[in-house]
This record gives sequence, C-alpha cells and structure tokens, in this order.
Amino acid sequence: MKAVLCKQYGPPESLVLEELPSPVAGAGEAVVSVRAASANFPDVLIIQNKYQFKPPLPFAPGSELSGVIKQVGEGVTGFKPGDRVIAFTTYGAFAEEVKVDASRLVPMPQGMDFESAAAFLLTYATSDHALRDRGALKAGESLLVLGAAGGVGIAAIEIGKALGARVIACASSAEKLEVCRQHGADEGIDYATEDMRERIKALTAGKGVDVVYDAVGGPYTEPALRSTAWRGRLLVVGFAAGDIPKIPLNLTLLKGCSIVGVFWGDFARREPQAFAASLKQLGAWYAEGKLKPHVSQTFPLAQAAEALKLMAARKVKGKVVLRMGG
Repeated sequence: MKAVLCKQYGPPESLVLEELPSPVAGAGEAVVSVRAASANFPDVLIIQNKYQFKPPLPFAPGSELSGVIKQVGEGVTGFKPGDRVIAFTTYGAFAEEVKVDASRLVPMPQGMDFESAAAFLLTYATSDHALRDRGALKAGESLLVLGAAGGVGIAAIEIGKALGARVIACASSAEKLEVCRQHGADEGIDYATEDMRERIKALTAGKGVDVVYDAVGGPYTEPALRSTAWRGRLLVVGFAAGDIPKIPLNLTLLKGCSIVGVFWGDFARREPQAFAASLKQLGAWYAEGKLKPHVSQTFPLAQAAEALKLMAARKVKGKVVLRMGG
C-alpha cells in the first residue's frame, strides 16, 4: 500500500510517496482501507516539528479519514470488516491503509459520502465542544467567528445557527465571506479592509459579542476580546495566524469576561460519555440538514503536498480532501 511520508522535518514539498507493507491489526485495533482523508492545519505544523505532538520519524501526516474496515484485532467489539467508519488518528491518515485503535473509530452517519465524512469529525466535533460545552452559547446570543471560512470556522457558523445564535463571520476576503453566508452567517466582516472593532460595535449597537470563536490568534485575539459584551467568552481554539497572543488580563476584570481553552483531543479522551453525546447531536443535526461539510477541493494521495501548501498559505475555504486511488 502507498503512503505519504515525512522522513525529515520540513515544508510540504519535502513529503515523499512510498510503497509500504500493509498494516496488521493487533489487539484492540482495526485496519481501515482509506477512501478519503482531509487536510487540517495541525498537519502543516506536525511535518515542521511545530506541533505539540511529535511522532517519531518517519511518519505519515493526516489526522482524519473515512473508509471501510478491512480487519479487526482481538477484543474489538462494535466494529467488523465492511463497516464504513470515520477515524481520528493524530497522524498516519495519508495512506491507503491505516491501523488505528478501535476507540478512535466512529460509525459514518447514514447517507454521508466518504469525502464529506473525512471532512466532518475534527471540525464539527471541535466546534460543538467549543460552543456548547466550553462557551455555553445560547439561543439569542451573538457569536463572532474568526477565520470563519476555514473548516472549523464553517462548522462553528453552522452549529451557532443550529443553537439559535446570531453569527458574525470574520474572514480576509469578500469571496470567503460569501462562502460563510452560504453556510448561514448573518453578518460578515472583512478584517483585511475593515476595522473589526468598529464593525462589531456597529453590528451589536455597542453591546459587543457574547462569544468569540478564535482559531486564528495572532493580532486578532485582543481586539476581539475587547469587543466582547459583559460576561463574554473568548474560546481559544487554535493559532492559525502563527503567533500566540499575550493578553492583558485586566481586560477580563473590566468586562467580567472569560478566556476559555478548547482542547478537543483531550476532551474526547478524558470524557468519553460527553464525547459520545456530542457525536450523537452532530449526527442528528446532519440528518436534519443543518450541517453541510464544505469540501472546496480534492486531490489524489500523490498530491498531498499541494493540499498542505494551500493550508499553509491559508487559501482553503472549508476543507481540502485527499482521495485514495485517485
């Protein structure tokens, strides 16, 4: 089977496509024949040794896949060969076959295609954990989404609307904001050309926003925090801009607001019952047509580097997906 490997840390073009032996499932494991795998921003970081998790070299990047179970190991219950599944892997998904711990498998929602499935779990589960669990977003509240045209951003828009919030999308171009509106955003702010704070003030009649979904960091976090309403919540999801901002803590005192960390991976591991409940809700919303993964481009496995270059350049709207056998 073929796999895209990181054999030395570097940019996406340093990745190589190689033939490897097929994996064999051990106890508690399954081997999945991969049909699709999505690119996520941590994939760009992990191949450059800039991510918090550092797998030993060589390794295949890729943290999210969909496919069909080929083999299960001893002790695996609830899954069998032939089942259509989604898997979250941290790394290893950019391959035609992947061995994964059975605890990291999720049944594919009924009626979902493989490309949508590969773009579903990490973005929507992260955003659901952020907005419902950590942010306690309620109907009638306002939600500001930074980096709104990315995978987690679009998921946050759709979940925010499913919860009954008014959603303000922030993105870096009119084209990206149009995608956000197609997924339900009520308002848009182009922070490449507009004063974000002044626009938020105008859109909220000076009140500020109740919840900020921040997967961007860098220079946008502090002005977003300054634009929160009384008892506002800023959700720290990631740092796609590259820099981790340093926030004056007196802002939290003056606004009675909260800065809340969102670490979905550890949530899924530490709180399996809450994680299962989140997946159940996401499946129900998908069945109701409220969640629609936005796959903007697909590539064959051999062009994984091209997909990651787009991620690194922040040119992706929604998700890009690798197709196996293509």
